[in-house]
Amino acid sequence: MNYEETLAGLARKDERMVVMTAENRALIRNMPAILGERFIDTGITEQTMIGAAAGLALRGRIPVVHALASFLTMRAFEFIRTDVGIANLPVKICGYIPGFLSDANGPTHQAIEDVSLLRGIPGMEVYAPADENDLVTMLPEMINSPSPAYIRINNKKTSYRHSDYVPGKAEVISSGNDITLLTYGLMFENCFRAKSILEEKGYSVGLVNLRSLKPIDEELIISIAKQTGLIVTVEDHFLTGGLYSILAEIFLKNTMTCPVFPMALRGRWFKPALLNQVLEFEEFTPEKIAEHSLRELENVLIPLK
Repeated sequence: MNYEETLAGLARKDERMVVMTAENRALIRNMPAILGERFIDTGITEQTMIGAAAGLALRGRIPVVHALASFLTMRAFEFIRTDVGIANLPVKICGYIPGFLSDANGPTHQAIEDVSLLRGIPGMEVYAPADENDLVTMLPEMINSPSPAYIRINNKKTSYRHSDYVPGKAEVISSGNDITLLTYGLMFENCFRAKSILEEKGYSVGLVNLRSLKPIDEELIISIAKQTGLIVTVEDHFLTGGLYSILAEIFLKNTMTCPVFPMALRGRWFKPALLNQVLEFEEFTPEKIAEHSLRELENVLIPLK
């Protein structure tokens, strides 16, 4: 099943659900015929959509809203913070084409600070499925949560079959003593391939699909930090405020540390291009992830010799 089919199935079972969009129907083209009056298109009005969703939630509905991630998280941020966040309403905010998925669009369409923005809202949950299979697996729990949530929508198709989703828990693909790749969303697939490259070279490699950035699987991260030589964070997001910052907060809170090498956008926009070109230019291909991880591991090991 794809995202739309899964969402429709959940909506059929729960009449409280209302599907909304700000004139972006890429993921939900068949919803008007399926849901009738429970489908609402507000037009290109992200702020109005969030305000209306908050009103519906106050009346017992579960709004699932859709728009381009950059406009939804920034143009409507005040409304998300004030109308949804302060009232702690169960509005599900689905950001389409986040991060590198903006694919050939310029900086105005690049949502690469969305995790930082949304996780700062008290009570707001932040999810980042690895692909459409993961999205479909996680969707029932994300919708059924009583909390507001931001979902970094990723409907990229892969053949990987993910394990059942347990709220707040990461998906551990493998454990490794040398290097552990921590990632989320789009970058999971390339990290999975990078793991194979590193293992072929004889290294013990861990891989974790975090799935949820808030709540974060803090217990797992602490455990990994104690057993691995190097953590590599891989994310299509700014360095500031994303996974690298989350790890820093966790380590400071628990008075511990661990060698960490971040692969993220360091205070700059990425050059618009087709997705494969972006991954190549920004050095987020499996080969480059493996190469950077090995180089940094060598830097960690040199002082120990």
